Amino acid sequence: MHQRISKKIIIYLFLFSLFTTVNNKSLNNISFPSINSIKIIGLSANEYEEIKKDLSFLNYKNIFFLNKFDIKKNIYSKNIIEKVSIFKIYPSELKINIEKTKFLAIINKEGKNFYIGSNGKLIKSNDLNSISNLPIIFGKVNNQEFIKFKNLIDNSNFEYKRIKNLFFYPSYRWDIETKEGLLIKLPQDELKKNLNFLNVLLKKNEFKDKKTIDLRQKNQVIVNE
Repeated sequence: MHQRISKKIIIYLFLFSLFTTVNNKSLNNISFPSINSIKIIGLSANEYEEIKKDLSFLNYKNIFFLNKFDIKKNIYSKNIIEKVSIFKIYPSELKINIEKTKFLAIINKEGKNFYIGSNGKLIKSNDLNSISNLPIIFGKVNNQEFIKFKNLIDNSNFEYKRIKNLFFYPSYRWDIETKEGLLIKLPQDELKKNLNFLNVLLKKNEFKDKKTIDLRQKNQVIVNE
């Protein structure tokens, strides 16, 4: 951070010196460095071309007065983007590092399939087989509600990778179906505590061949063969 501030100070001092040491006639002939190279890292070939096209307005812009916020706003408009870092390489190059969002689950909305990204956004997909190990969500759930539930799982002892399907109910309750075919009915409250308890149950031999584990009743475990 201190190094970044120091660079800005040097640039401002340079500009100040430049403006104060030339007369108006000479100032009109000054040519400031402009961008002639934009390097984008972290995307596939098709994604790279799409972003590069959207950023074509930057070509030959003055690198000193470039607003990084405007560039990031443009890039973040793409739902697949998680994080953007922009570096000015003087005198005339921009380096843009892009981190794509991680696909967390698959959901169908209005007859179309989407991935839910770790950034909470929907990414349209026509090929669900490309990431077939992702859980499928059933029910009308808000993206952020799912992200909240995913974070709870990640902070518990239950492994998210064991999940095949997720069922969301209007009461804001979740059911989990594991890849082994076990249906887990979760309560509305104390989800982390119940997920940790569930992880303990699944290690016991008497729960190995169960088809349903119902944790909705406090201090009770109801099982079906």
